[in-house]
Amino acid sequence: MSAIDWLGREGAQPSIAPRAAPPPSDPRSTQPFRPDEPPVADRVVVPEIEVRPLGAPDVSAVGLLPTRVTGLPVSLWQGSTPDRLSALIAEAEPAVPALAALMNTLMLAEADPPDAAGGSDAGFLAVRVMRLIEDGALDAAAALLDRAGPDRRALFGLWFDVALLTGREAEPCAALEANPRLTEAVAPRVFCAARSSDWPRAQLAFETGRALGELRGRDADLLERFLSPEMAEELPALPPPRDPSPLQFRLHEAVGEPLPARSLKRRFAVAELSGDHGWKAQIEAAERLARTGALAENRLLGIYTERSPAASGGVWERVEAVQDLEAALQSGDADRIGGTLTRAWARMREARLLVPFARLFGGQLAGLRLDGPAADLALRTRFLSEDYEEAADSAVRTGGAEARFLAALARGRAPVTDADLPQADALAAAFADPRPATPLTVLAGEARLGEAILETMALFRSGAAGNGGALTEAIATLRALGLEDTARRAALQLAILGSEDARP
Repeated sequence: MSAIDWLGREGAQPSIAPRAAPPPSDPRSTQPFRPDEPPVADRVVVPEIEVRPLGAPDVSAVGLLPTRVTGLPVSLWQGSTPDRLSALIAEAEPAVPALAALMNTLMLAEADPPDAAGGSDAGFLAVRVMRLIEDGALDAAAALLDRAGPDRRALFGLWFDVALLTGREAEPCAALEANPRLTEAVAPRVFCAARSSDWPRAQLAFETGRALGELRGRDADLLERFLSPEMAEELPALPPPRDPSPLQFRLHEAVGEPLPARSLKRRFAVAELSGDHGWKAQIEAAERLARTGALAENRLLGIYTERSPAASGGVWERVEAVQDLEAALQSGDADRIGGTLTRAWARMREARLLVPFARLFGGQLAGLRLDGPAADLALRTRFLSEDYEEAADSAVRTGGAEARFLAALARGRAPVTDADLPQADALAAAFADPRPATPLTVLAGEARLGEAILETMALFRSGAAGNGGALTEAIATLRALGLEDTARRAALQLAILGSEDARP
């Protein structure tokens, strides 16, 4: 039986006990009249009434992935406290791509918010959106905001930030023009007014904000240059900030002092995906986002194969290696495929991109007759791909001890052979005698499944750093929580990427 009762119920929904009806009033009441009671109450209490249009979605429960897709219950977050969830979400550092994918699913899942947050509060939704932004998943963040309706004060700042980083600021600026109360910040008003060529209004807002002390520091310096380009040419360049806001990033570019995205947080990499800053910058941005799953591997391949490498060394060697492998696979020549696979694996390992690489090419390597090291790499590639269970069948028939060990993990079974892989004993124990972390399974039974998953991710990270007991417990807990596929992928990725020193 599953450790969590919701796993045993198909399409389970949280039960809601009917509220007891109040006793009916009785006009024939014989209650005696009490003349000593005051004729009226000494004060009037007006209850707070929450108004929401019929059929309008609960903002805090908005998601892009319904429960039938995620397999997660709508009670995912209900029993947890908002503060605890906010801290866990902000601090989460998935140790392997399988857990990064799970994190993304959690942030996009349709699920009721924590009960303590209140149904109309968009605060918890904002926490989820902020995490997507930090991970560089800006398209997903934009879609989530769009589903919620971002033209509200609690979400406008995030909407504006995402729009600035993706070059879609027209909509939030139009919304701000129609409803200036969406934000108290002066800088967005100045920027949007200038963007619509209403220079007098922009200048007035700027001067008023600076006079009142509401606009200062780097925002004031950049907006002054933005509004007066002729003056900006005479001023010395501003020192680059370590952690600019999205608006500051855009303003630096607008005044001719662009900031290199590669030295900033991941969210800024999206700004270079367009290719406007050159193909090399586009490739580096795509690799950075693909490394954590924020960019689909097919998009990465499209950028890699856009044209012929412009030079040699570094990123160009990866581009050439991937292009050569793709051409070899199309030719069907086994010798050629083996040679190009070996080179491409080495280059993608250096960039810590083996999982996107495997998702691109793993399926195409199935059934090929390769020899020597190329055959081993083909099998490893397939174990890191979507078809890891099919790879297990091949490994059992033709592989050595390591391949059979990985095959057992892929099938969710205890390995019967040893392998020279990082933390092999801890990985094997998770499938031989699974003992999940009892406190975490208890959390899941208290409508705190999301919290339990986030805590398990932290436990896995401790295990990946060398704590074998924590690793065994984390994988066993993932399995007990119904996340079998994630548990197997995480185990395979930790074993293979760890042995290659190629974890993202």
